[in-house]
Amino acid sequence: MKTLYPFFIIFILIFNWSCISNNNEIKFHKSHEPSRANVPFSDAVETNDLLFLTGQIGKDHSVGKLVDGGIKGETKQVIENIEAVLQHHNLTLDNVVKCTVILKDINDFKAFNSVYTQYFTKKPARTTFAASGLAGGASIEIDVIASK
Repeated sequence: MKTLYPFFIIFILIFNWSCISNNNEIKFHKSHEPSRANVPFSDAVETNDLLFLTGQIGKDHSVGKLVDGGIKGETKQVIENIEAVLQHHNLTLDNVVKCTVILKDINDFKAFNSVYTQYFTKKPARTTFAASGLAGGASIEIDVIASK
C-alpha cells in the first residue's frame, strides 16, 4: 500500500491540474452585429461557465441610433440588445445572474424598473446607480453576467 501512495498523490495532482487548466480558458467573442465589428472591446468574454457581456445602450443597431420613447423605450431596447447577444451564445435572460445598471438620471429609476421587471423575471442580482453622462447620449446602460 505504501508503494501506491506516491502514485495516488501524483494522479490526484495531475487530475486537479487538468481540471483547473481547462476551466480557466478565456474566450473573447466578437460581436454578431456587423456595425460593431471594429469596436475596441469584446461583445462578450467567456471564462469557466460565465459569460460577461459588454454594456448595452438603447441603440437600435439596424439604424445606428438611440430609440425614441425616453427611458422606457431605451430600457426595452437595451434588454432586446442583451437578449440578442445572449441568443447568439445559446442563452436567454433566464441565464443572467447579475446586472449592473447605470442611469443618466436616478429619477428615472421607477420608469426603468417598470420595464426591467417585465423581462428579468428570475430576479438576478443587480446594482443600479446614476452617472452624469453615458456613451452615445444614452439614458441607460446595462451590462450582465450570465451563467452557461
